[in-house]
Amino acid sequence: MKHFNSTLILLVGLSTSASPAADQHAALDPNSAEGSVQLHRKVHCSLEDNRPVVYGWQGRAYARVPGERDRHLFNLLGMNVRQCGTVEDPARGTGYRLVSREVMLYLDPVSNEILRHWDNPWTGESVEVIHVANDPVNQRPVFGRDAEGNVVPFRMREMNGTWMAHYEIPLFYTNPLGGPYQKYVGGTYHATEIFDFNGPLDELLDPRRDMAYPVVSWVRLAMWLPWMEMGSRPGMMYFNAMGKKLQSYDQLPAALRDEIASTYPEYVAPPPVDDARRNETSWTYMKKIIDARSESDAESAGH
Repeated sequence: MKHFNSTLILLVGLSTSASPAADQHAALDPNSAEGSVQLHRKVHCSLEDNRPVVYGWQGRAYARVPGERDRHLFNLLGMNVRQCGTVEDPARGTGYRLVSREVMLYLDPVSNEILRHWDNPWTGESVEVIHVANDPVNQRPVFGRDAEGNVVPFRMREMNGTWMAHYEIPLFYTNPLGGPYQKYVGGTYHATEIFDFNGPLDELLDPRRDMAYPVVSWVRLAMWLPWMEMGSRPGMMYFNAMGKKLQSYDQLPAALRDEIASTYPEYVAPPPVDDARRNETSWTYMKKIIDARSESDAESAGH
């Protein structure tokens, strides 16, 4: 959630007539370095350091295989708990760093029950469902200036008193589950994340408010989930979900809160703002599980 499409046009400024309340209180300026940082913080966390913030979302996941109709495989139920801390840079000035952890559950597409095992219709195998439990999911520091000191504005569109921001994040990196020869035989992880945020313009620009509460949509185009054990079968997954920043953790659905309490209790709070760990992904998380299974099998064989 930290990159904007450079082709977006900034259509809102201090003189906008769509936010009279903000205008009366020196509305935050998206074209200034300071305003850019503040607006980013209001959307993604809070202007207050070390203040936990929760996003929640729901959606669906589909499979696409050449020559077949798309299949609705799972429903989705997820959350991300985060906080921000102020950081300083000699050239780029004052910015912030966001730290978070997140859970997303795969649900039965009909009953909406949390899946524990899934019958793979392509392989005929029943596999254990590995839900998303990524800790941490942290961002690089965000500043209102680039490395050369140029202002990086907060880019958004404005329409009828609503602001909108769009992010497209292409992913292309070495798959942690692959071997050392991916350069020669393939296996690189290839996906795209698309985020669209929107909310009331006056709320966003009002300097008296520490946070904005936007609605967010999320689309992901990706390879098969590793726990599906699809190997090299042709096809892909696509995810479509919507959510919002919540007023409190208690606004998450009860099923998600119950699962976190029983299985992921540390996910009720974000990591510390100085968290220096490497980010977790579905692939690195799955690798830990596979490695643990292999160790357990080896120990069993030894006995």
